[in-house]
Amino acid sequence: MGDELKTKMLKALTWVSIDKFGQQLAQLFIGIILARLLTPHDYGLIGVLMIFIALSSVMIDGGFGQALIRKQDATSTDFSTIFYLNLSISVLLYIILFFSAPLIANFFSQPQLVKISRVLFLTILFYAIYFVQYVVLNKKLDFKTLALINISSVVVSGTLGIVLAINGYGVWALVWQQIVSQLIRAILFPILVHWRPIRHFSFQVIKDFWNFSIHMLGSTSLNVIFNHIYTILLGRFYPFQQVGYYTQANKLNETVNAASQQILLSGTYPLLVQIQDDTERLTRIFRRLTTSLSLLVFPLTIVLIAIAKPLILVLIHEQWLSSVILFQLLLAASIFGPLYSLNISVLNARGESKKTLRIELIKKALILISVGLCFQYGISRMLIGLIIATYLSYFISIVYIRKVLDLKLRSQFSDILPNLVLSILLGGITAVFAYLSISSNLLLVTVQIAVAGIMYLLMVRFIYPEIFFNALNFIREKIGYVLSFIKK
Repeated sequence: MGDELKTKMLKALTWVSIDKFGQQLAQLFIGIILARLLTPHDYGLIGVLMIFIALSSVMIDGGFGQALIRKQDATSTDFSTIFYLNLSISVLLYIILFFSAPLIANFFSQPQLVKISRVLFLTILFYAIYFVQYVVLNKKLDFKTLALINISSVVVSGTLGIVLAINGYGVWALVWQQIVSQLIRAILFPILVHWRPIRHFSFQVIKDFWNFSIHMLGSTSLNVIFNHIYTILLGRFYPFQQVGYYTQANKLNETVNAASQQILLSGTYPLLVQIQDDTERLTRIFRRLTTSLSLLVFPLTIVLIAIAKPLILVLIHEQWLSSVILFQLLLAASIFGPLYSLNISVLNARGESKKTLRIELIKKALILISVGLCFQYGISRMLIGLIIATYLSYFISIVYIRKVLDLKLRSQFSDILPNLVLSILLGGITAVFAYLSISSNLLLVTVQIAVAGIMYLLMVRFIYPEIFFNALNFIREKIGYVLSFIKK
């Protein structure tokens, strides 16, 4: 890895990590407080609407965001055309959803969804306002500004949500939390990003991007639909409170895994694009990222599975006890998720969006089959089916990596299997402590985390000394940088 690219990657991943983990930690803290103030039914009402917001966001993006990042010589006309297109689509989508609100409420048998959805769907308009500025910052690798905007919006909106929940606003505390979060972004992005659209719209730009973007749109749309498929099924066919339990479990799972996936997708994709034609270099960097990522994600995920019950009891109390098994199953299903995202990111960087769409179609077909086979047995069995489907999908993605990078399967497995075995051992030892006579859940989870943390550091120190000392030096440098900044 060249020094310049390595410096760029480390800087990018540093700020993306601060951004994503900062958001997740803030959301976790805010979510813990809100979960104690609100009910599973409140979360269920918001949970069933998120698919419409997520799908609208994907349609506004349309795959053009990554197309703009991928185009090395993107012009003002390119950016402005996508801006006007996004804004038009967002207005159209909001109008459609506004008049569809009664249908949505009837589908889920929740009349109050009419008013809630019509207010909540305003976030779609705000997203379109700042989307292109978001792309501009990604293309420039200015993840520092992104971190400032994102964390600020989460903290301010979350604080408002807590205040409203304390004052008895119920589900509307969650609604206004979402609205204010997107509104702050829509204000800060135009202020901090020095880009303004020009008065020029070109259909040729859309045509040029279309072949790449349409496959991205297909992949991301499928992801959104299938990421929310369990919420839809629970909201329509099961007691509505089950939606709240699942939504809470999924939020906790995303705090762990979604952050690392977002770091990869937003932090590494623009960099991988820069070396897309250098197969040897791309392969070398890909293998390093795979090893490092598995060393981070596998132990964290498996240890969390081991301590899930006392952790949830400590954080959000017994009213959410039904979320424990769902949280554990979602963690198990997503353990290969960040590695799968890395594979997809590499394929897209090589311009193989058609292949990524094919992989996503296979993955979704497997999930659909698992849902069909397990639906009658409840959500836990459906999530076991999800685990099988996601593991098979990851294996398929590494087969495609083998073809594109000419990287043998044996080499890919050798990069992750040692870390997986060690992580399972670490999780097993951590789980044993649950059988000790420790009456306090807080004390139990504290002991488990401490033991797991010490064992993990020892494992990395003696098995991966280079990674350990590189990470240690990196942390020292960053602490020194922060201290010097404070002194100034």
